[in-house]
Amino acid sequence: MSKAHPTKLKKFMGKNDRHVQGILRGFDPFMNLVIGEDVEMATSRQLNNIRMVVIIIMLEALE
Repeated sequence: MSKAHPTKLKKFMGKNDRHVQGILRGFDPFMNLVIGEDVEMATSRQLNNIRMVVIIIMLEALE
């Protein structure tokens, strides 16, 4: 299985045009979240049903 390089993931960070609401199904000591029965609310007020979202927390130390 290939792993995404952190710099490739940065293009998805800070996108505030969407909001996801659901039920917290799980988490781990690194603050990664699994959210189920999700509804995505876009800025166009459109609602999209999503089955599951996994949120991966990435922290980067700045000098």
